[in-house]
Amino acid sequence: MDFYILTLFPEMVKQGLHTSIIGRAAENGLLNIEAVNIRDYTLDKHKKTDDYPYGGGAGMVMSAQPVYDAWKAVTEKIGRRVRTVYATPQGEVFRQEHAKEFAGEDAVIFLCGHYEGVDERVLEEIVTDYVSIGDYVLTGGELPVMVMIDAISRMVPGVLSNEESGRTESLENGLLEYPQYTRPVEWNGKRVPEILLSGHHANVEKWRRQQSLIRTAARRPDLLETADLCNDDHKFLSLYQKQGADAYNK
Repeated sequence: MDFYILTLFPEMVKQGLHTSIIGRAAENGLLNIEAVNIRDYTLDKHKKTDDYPYGGGAGMVMSAQPVYDAWKAVTEKIGRRVRTVYATPQGEVFRQEHAKEFAGEDAVIFLCGHYEGVDERVLEEIVTDYVSIGDYVLTGGELPVMVMIDAISRMVPGVLSNEESGRTESLENGLLEYPQYTRPVEWNGKRVPEILLSGHHANVEKWRRQQSLIRTAARRPDLLETADLCNDDHKFLSLYQKQGADAYNK
């Protein structure tokens, strides 16, 4: 899968996305991540990419011309228009479903804004998706774009060494992930739940499902409204609300 990032700070995204799992996937040819410097496309002799906003106001606005020409160069390289994502707090909040959807594309362009934003005219011309990673404001779009690319990349076949982990992690099934434990069996006076030491696969899976339900109800109850729950899940949640979590985490 190809990611093209239109940015004023290419080194920032290069350093952030060329390490760990994502970096190894890029080295293995599963991902292609290119940072495109918008400054390379400005016609201003001083490499200026912003200007004062019409109508007054604080701050500067990124100019349409260099953004458009950078985007156009990428689309010409690809050979067609592809989905172009603008990272903005005004967009739809990014969720796991978006990660899976974008992972189905063979190429995606991301635009990183700065200052007070980007000239609206170029956004209307090139952007297909307005996406936010939360209801807060950052200094630029690079961090949100890196977050989205990390999440999307994990859904690309072959990126994870164990593809099962991509399907069972938090939010993949609409619920938060169950607690995880490793050696030793006892640490700081706390033991691993006995069920995980039993070797009984069916009971372990049942316990994990129940723990996911408990954790979601306690930390993100809003997710239960859209999670795919069966009759047993609803019955368990009803008992949990009456008896509490302590009865189920042995």
